This record gives sequence, C-alpha cells and structure tokens, in this order.
Amino acid sequence: MHRVILILFLIISSLFSIEVKETKWPAGESFLTFLNKYSIPQKLYFDLEKEDRELCSEITAGNYFYLMENEDGTLNQVLIPVSEEIQLHVYKDKDSYKFETLPISYREYNETIAIPINTSVSNELQEATGNAALAANLKSIFSTSVNFRRMQKGDFIAIEYTQKELLGRPFGQPDIKAAMVEISGRKYYRFKNEKDDKYYDQTGKAFTKYYFFRIPLSYKRISSRFTKKRWHPVLKRYRAHLGTDFAAPRGRKIYAAGDGRVIFVGRRGGYGNCTIIQHPNGYRTLYGHQSRFKAGLRRGQRVKKGDLIGYVGSTGLSSGPHLHLGVYKNGRAINPLKVIRKPEHIGLKGKEKKTFIANAKKTIQELDGVVKDENRSKATKLDRIVSTSELLPRKI
Repeated sequence: MHRVILILFLIISSLFSIEVKETKWPAGESFLTFLNKYSIPQKLYFDLEKEDRELCSEITAGNYFYLMENEDGTLNQVLIPVSEEIQLHVYKDKDSYKFETLPISYREYNETIAIPINTSVSNELQEATGNAALAANLKSIFSTSVNFRRMQKGDFIAIEYTQKELLGRPFGQPDIKAAMVEISGRKYYRFKNEKDDKYYDQTGKAFTKYYFFRIPLSYKRISSRFTKKRWHPVLKRYRAHLGTDFAAPRGRKIYAAGDGRVIFVGRRGGYGNCTIIQHPNGYRTLYGHQSRFKAGLRRGQRVKKGDLIGYVGSTGLSSGPHLHLGVYKNGRAINPLKVIRKPEHIGLKGKEKKTFIANAKKTIQELDGVVKDENRSKATKLDRIVSTSELLPRKI
C-alpha cells in the first residue's frame, strides 16, 4: 500500500529529478485540450463513465493543479482538483495513460483570530491570514446589519473558523463558526448553527437569508444523486457526482430554479449544451445536457424563478435524455436536493434555542477575552488545532 497525492509526487521528483509544477489552470482550456497538448489519445476521456466525464467539466480556470513532466516533455502524471473533496489523476502506466479519481489530501486547522482595523477588513485579514476568501465570507454573514465601510481605525473583528490547507495555502472556502465585529464600541455577533448551517445572533435571531430553489422541470425519476466522494467497494475506486440527474423525455421544458443572471450559455465539455445562472447569496446553478436553449437566451440576461431557459436532451456525453442540475454555494458544490426542499421549520425553537444561546454566551466570553487581553495594535492568533486527512492507497 503506497502513500499518495503530492507526497508521492515529491518522492518521485527527488528520485528521478522530475520537477513538480504547481500552476493555475488556463482560461479557455478543457480537459480534452489538455490531453491534446500532451498528445494523449482522447479515447482516454471518451472511455470514461458518465460521472467521470462530467467531473472533467468541473475543472475551473484559475485553480491550482499539479503537473509532472518527463525530461522529453511528455506527461508523467497530473493532479487536477475539481472540488474540495476530489481530484482527477492522469498518469503514465507502461505504454499508456490511465485515469482515476482520488480524494484530496489536505490539512485542516481551527483558528481564532482577533484583528484591530487600521486600513480595511479585507486588507487586514489578507495580511494576517493570507486567506482572501475569509473577508468575503465575513461580510456575507453580516451583510444585512453591518456597514463595513463605516469601520474606522481602532475598530475590531474576531473570528473563529475552520480552513482546509494544501501545500501551505488556504484551500477551498473557510467555514466561519463564530464572529464579532466591533464598530464605534458597538459589538455585533454571529454564530453558526451546525444543524442547519445558518447564522444567528446571541439571542437566537436568524440572520441568514433562507434561499430555496424550485425543481426546474417535471421529471420521471432521479437517475443519479449527488455524491461528493464515495469509495465503491466493488469497483475498488472513488466516485463522485457533483449534481443531481433528473430523467425526463427529450424536449421537456427546463425552467430557472431561482432568480438570477445568466453567466454562461453554450457547450461545456461533458455537460454538452449548458446554462449557468448566478443567484443571490453566492449561489450558482448549472443545467447540463440540454437539447437546445430558449430562443434569445444570452449571457448577462436576468431571469426569474420559473422562466423557461431550455429543453431536456442528451448533448455532451450522456447515456439518455436527462437534466444534470448542479448547485454551488460560493464555488462549492452542494446537494441540489437540500436547497429545493424546504425544511420542516425555519429558525430555532424551544430547547434547541436555549442550548444555542447558552453556547453563544460561552463563545462571546472567548472572543471578547481575546480582544480585551491582547495588545489592540496588532493581530492576535490563538493556537491552531490542526488535523490531517488520511492519505489513501494508490496503485502505481
């Protein structure tokens, strides 16, 4: 059993003087154009199962990937993350290339940080943590009640959060557990309730907008469900499906799942004819395998929930007519069925609310203690608690 991912890359690199290149995926490049660049037969892609071909369409421009080339410029192997959980691995095996999906090995740390504001929240957090996404997430949590432009020198923020880390760089989105923003002596608090992933203040009042989508079509059945990362005991490999497939007759109308702005209309790898809509609160929906688009649908166009956007088909690489619906929150793939079905109740009630308020009081003492006891002229970090994901078996 061999240890894998980047550690394997580094071992091979040291033994055979092969350089590991860490670079950003170029805009406009697809998985197929990448294969062409290294003269790898496209049969590698077309022989993949449908879910794996769709994963190849999840490659995002600007994200880091890890490449090893042989001395003659041919590809030795490459790791391409397509989500926070899964990555594509293409490697040379004797005289041919092989493809597999692997879980991503990362470090994860829990950290509490208190920062005095001297310039801006974004600048201070970037300088203290190197995490550009942390400020955006903080502002989103307080968006309905705090005007960050009113913050002045001497104001304060404190955040307790969890962050994945890959090769010393923040990886994926930070998960803020609790936060405090102080403006002109007034303190605002937000606490995450792990049961519903929503944010509340210290009194249990909800401050997360509940945004729900409609099912975008009338369908026969769900033919494939959302799976982040799953080990298949029979196939002996990892599988992932970053969306939900709704089987329906060819030509069935597809509607926008929510209000938003169209940011993509066209062909997108294994998804074929595809529409992507940007929605409020960091949500994005993807509609794949359409037979055709609504006439006149264009990038930049505003749509309302229930507006016609296209028709069911099997374009791209599809085994039959269906709609692939992908839902993303701040760039992270989430289960569509969790946001198109309303929960039994909204908000905290009864014993759950009392427990939440009691825990919030304890966290307030911790956050206020950090701010009060430390020098308010510099950022202060508490001890990091770090865990490392398991390195998984890999044949080579």
